[in-house]
Amino acid sequence: MNLNIKIHDQDFVLHPYGAVYWPEQEVMLVADVHLGKVSHFRKHGSAVPLQAASQNFIKLDELRKEFDPEHIVFLGDLFHSSLNLEWNMFEEWKGNIDNQVHLIAGNHDIISPLKYEAIDIKIYSDVKVAGFHLSHHPEEQKDHYNICGHIHPGFKMRGEGRQLLNLPCFFRSKNQLILPAFGEFTGNYYMKPEEGDYIFAITGKEVIQVN
Repeated sequence: MNLNIKIHDQDFVLHPYGAVYWPEQEVMLVADVHLGKVSHFRKHGSAVPLQAASQNFIKLDELRKEFDPEHIVFLGDLFHSSLNLEWNMFEEWKGNIDNQVHLIAGNHDIISPLKYEAIDIKIYSDVKVAGFHLSHHPEEQKDHYNICGHIHPGFKMRGEGRQLLNLPCFFRSKNQLILPAFGEFTGNYYMKPEEGDYIFAITGKEVIQVN
């Protein structure tokens, strides 16, 4: 189940896959997919099933069908490292969609911009639109509200009895919204909210506010 929030009179839909849809701009925001990480693990001997590499594309297509965004903006670290099998999968996926795709480059995005240009993807260092600043790294500013990734935010929630749940989350502060990592096998950095901060945890198939 999605969770709808408002930031500066704009609507944002938080999806359990970790993506955000911004209806006023017809933009879907996705952070830290880290494509290629499955292939990277397999290359170094980890027993990760190859079909895990296709899960990100399945989820992206489900999101496209649900929101039908004009623009898909990846907030950095789209690929984990250099070219591998998953670039071919990404190239095929891009060729089968009609959404405009943009990449705000992150620290892991080392693939040549020419490869992206060849499949009609524009690359930016950051983007400012309608009072919002889209970036990979968290960059709080006085005059723009920052939406970013990079941190892979998570939250430890206590369940029934002594159960401890380690959950990815959206982390909202006064001037910033940090998206969870979209990709598999990325890990979490556990956030400690202060007064005025909000945690929106992803629990299975829903997003819930926990504080």
